[in-house]
Amino acid sequence: MSDSLSVWVAGARPRTLPAAVAPILAGTASAIAAPVVLGPRHYVIAVLCLVVALALQVGVNYANDYSDGIRGTDDVRVGPTRLVASGLASPRAVKLASFAAFGVAGMAGLAVVVISGIWILLALGLVCIAAAWGYTGGKKPYGYLGLGELMVFVFFGLVATVGTALVLAGAVPPHAWAAGTAVGALASALLVANNLRDIETDRVAGKMTLPARLGDRNARLFYAGLCALAGLAIVVFAALTTWLALLALLGLVLLMDPLRRVLGGAVGRDLIPVLQATGFAEIGVGLGLLVGVLL
Repeated sequence: MSDSLSVWVAGARPRTLPAAVAPILAGTASAIAAPVVLGPRHYVIAVLCLVVALALQVGVNYANDYSDGIRGTDDVRVGPTRLVASGLASPRAVKLASFAAFGVAGMAGLAVVVISGIWILLALGLVCIAAAWGYTGGKKPYGYLGLGELMVFVFFGLVATVGTALVLAGAVPPHAWAAGTAVGALASALLVANNLRDIETDRVAGKMTLPARLGDRNARLFYAGLCALAGLAIVVFAALTTWLALLALLGLVLLMDPLRRVLGGAVGRDLIPVLQATGFAEIGVGLGLLVGVLL
């Protein structure tokens, strides 16, 4: 298999994409609850926001694969195969794929700025791309300092959700922060579960993620706390908009098995279903908020 084919087939990691889709759904729900009557222009903006979020997430995946691969962090790994560490693709090919994804995000983001007329978003877009690369890239990657979960909460929760609401509604409604907290908490929980699985190998490689710093037991409790925070944020959103938004709580039902596994001490490959279910729960929350306000 060629470098380019290996990269584009294996690099997207579908389990992480809900972190990109959910905040766009939640942000759109926040705009509608503002309320805003969506027209053709708004639909174009919403689709472009989705492209930005997806491209950034894919870019993060490739950047993470590249940076961890050249550092040797993924040489011993439980979970999906990494391109650089496994030799399926060269570091250069994966790095270029990352830059290409960030380029797509940048172009789609520029289109959002032009259509919405909110030019300050240009600066925010540059910050988002820098944060995406800096997770495991550069001399002092913040993912190695235990700040990954916080940054995911900020950028794939608050920024993505509130930013979507802003470009659709023309202002930031207060309930958008609650929606961003709900999906951001679950995006962070997904990363906690991922890092929980790799605590020992990360410590050996010098990658001191938040779970590696907290320790196994505290990391599991932190996962449960993030799930609870998501539920609380949904209730706050519903109180500020419509109680029909509590439909989003149905998405949290998907967390029953993940919580059982995490709190029950599951390790290694037994934690992989936790990633899948947490991702689906995040999409369920975003979709539930949207359906609730539409109803």
